[in-house]
Amino acid sequence: MARIPVQFTLNGQEKAEFIESGATLLNVLRDRMGDTSPKGGCQQGTCGACSVIIDGELRLSCLTLAETCEGATIETAGGLANGSELHPIQQAIVDGFATQCGFCAPGMVMAIKVLLDAKPAPSREDVVEAISGNVCRCTGYEPIIQAVLSVSRSNSQQAV
Repeated sequence: MARIPVQFTLNGQEKAEFIESGATLLNVLRDRMGDTSPKGGCQQGTCGACSVIIDGELRLSCLTLAETCEGATIETAGGLANGSELHPIQQAIVDGFATQCGFCAPGMVMAIKVLLDAKPAPSREDVVEAISGNVCRCTGYEPIIQAVLSVSRSNSQQAV
């Protein structure tokens, strides 16, 4: 298989790699870039564990060819923390005991980030819709929904 060059910004850092043509972004992120936060769950685009943000839009990295990301800005859950300080979404999930096994957490966090970036004070229905593409077999979703609502309440209070 042919190797092709690809350049993009990953979590604020410029990256350039030669990749196999046809490689998924998920595999490039995990195997070539060392970012294991996107998870390879179903590999078919149904679980959401591999969700990343590409140029501001939530995308499934298992279905995205890495070569289509030339020049893109990519964010993963692994790049959200500031050193040892978790991103507010991540912290709310931890504080609310919102995940058990944690496998779905990175994809959930990215879906929630896209929602809160667009709508800082979402309704419960907005949250449910935003995470609807992410499968969690452990929590029943309620703790995750409550964590998101707590972040939005905190954001609203800080804005005052």
